[in-house]
Amino acid sequence: MVSDTLEGNTLTVYAYIVRADIPVGVRDVTRGADLSSTSVAHYHLQKLENLGLIEKNGYGQYTLKAKVSINGHVWVGKNIVPNLMLYAFFFIGVFIAEISLILLSWVGKSLVIENSFWFLIALTLVAIFLFVKEGIGLYRKLNFQTHR
Repeated sequence: MVSDTLEGNTLTVYAYIVRADIPVGVRDVTRGADLSSTSVAHYHLQKLENLGLIEKNGYGQYTLKAKVSINGHVWVGKNIVPNLMLYAFFFIGVFIAEISLILLSWVGKSLVIENSFWFLIALTLVAIFLFVKEGIGLYRKLNFQTHR
């Protein structure tokens, strides 16, 4: 499966080309994907071309040929978002529901919040923090400004 081979710098180069609105050259990819040299960029471009994901035009520039799904990520427009961010949004929804229950318990005295509920809220906050922290780290690694 193609998405299994997309990882590390190859995935970063692929994400850069997906975001680019124009054909990009090797030097553009080197700068845009923050690679160490043009030879590293060329290696990853060749790898993507061999996978059939990009193609080289007559001017030596590369364009997107196929947009594929990536394991552990989801495409939102031209941005690739880690699934961890989706999990973070789920836990944010759970946290909002928990806060709503607390507010309801203050308004309606018949609903009693037990001490264990506060522990669940703390766990939810920890989950939100961890998923957001890791998700933002992955997002920043793969989504960067396209140089023009």
